[in-house]
Parts: sequence; C-alpha cells; structure tokens
Amino acid sequence: MQREIDVLLKRLRAFEDQWEQRAAARQAAFRYRVERGRVVFEETVARRHQQLRMGVLRFLRTSPLSALVTAPVLYAGIVPLALLDLFVTVFQRVCFPFWGILRVRRAAYIAVDRHHLRYLNAIEKLNCLYCGYATGLIALCREVAGRTEQYWCPIKHARRIRPPHGRYRDFLDYGDGDGYRDGLESHRDALRKAPPEDGE
Repeated sequence: MQREIDVLLKRLRAFEDQWEQRAAARQAAFRYRVERGRVVFEETVARRHQQLRMGVLRFLRTSPLSALVTAPVLYAGIVPLALLDLFVTVFQRVCFPFWGILRVRRAAYIAVDRHHLRYLNAIEKLNCLYCGYATGLIALCREVAGRTEQYWCPIKHARRIRPPHGRYRDFLDYGDGDGYRDGLESHRDALRKAPPEDGE
C-alpha cells in the first residue's frame, strides 16, 4: 500500500513540475521577466497595458450594484485578517523555536504584485492588493497549522477531506496505533530538518 502511495506522490510532484514549466512559458508569452523581485514588461506591452486601463468613474458606472453594495462587507474583513496575521506571527515566533521548527516565510505565501499591472485602475489595484494579501495569508496560516498538526497529531482522518494541506499526504494512517507510536518522532524530526528555503 505504501509503495502505491509513493508512486502517486511521485506522479503528483511530476505534475507540479509540469505546471511550473507551463507557467514559465506563459511568462515568456506575455513578455515579462522578474528582476530582483520586480516584474518588468517589454515597453510595447507596457504601453498596450496603459491603453487598456479603464477609468475609475467608468469602472464604477459599469460595476454591478451587487458589487458596490457588498464592497463594505468585503473590506471589513481586513480587521479579522490583520488580527489573524498578528496571531500567526506571534504564534510562530513563540512556539516554533521551542519545537525546533523553522518559521514559515511570509514571502513564500503572500504575493502582492498585481498592483504593478498598468491595465488596472486604482480600485482594481486595491482589490488585487486585498485579495493577494487575504489569500496569501490564509495559505500561510494553512502551512503554519499544517506544521503544527504534523508536530502534534500527524494522523489522517477517517473520512476524506478536501483539499488536504501538502503535509497531510505523509501523515500516519487513521487507526494505525503502532505506526503512530513508532512514527510520531520521525514526523517531528522531518519538520526540524526542513530545508532552509522552506522556513526562515
């Protein structure tokens, strides 16, 4: 059974590699490169993007009423998100050193770069900043929670969950009491030996 799981995991990693290669090809197709963390478009593409930008007033006039009415509720979410961000930062700094776990790098999860796109107006840029922060923060929290779960309780659930975090695949099988007692420390050791690019 474990060999079959290993084969499936190998296939999954190969698929992820293919996805990265296709993403790199798309980058070339849209003629941009990343230099020292900053995206640089070819000049002709940058000029075209500028032409495609919709003015703020036109954007507001053409927005559905439902979007305008729900915007305050959407943006009210920044308060709990900021508090969650603060908690996760403190949690990692306090707990992870005691457990010997590397902290999760924020920059690996929170990508705030869409506001550099010239075809977005000020409101669209603000929306993209918010979404990049919110979804990145949730992904960061998921990784912090996944590492915590791997340290304290690396056991799969009896029922299927969708989608599990990346560490879940290697967890111990539900009901395998012997495996749990024998494998708990090895799961903790795997966290302590994580490569530097996986943590701070």
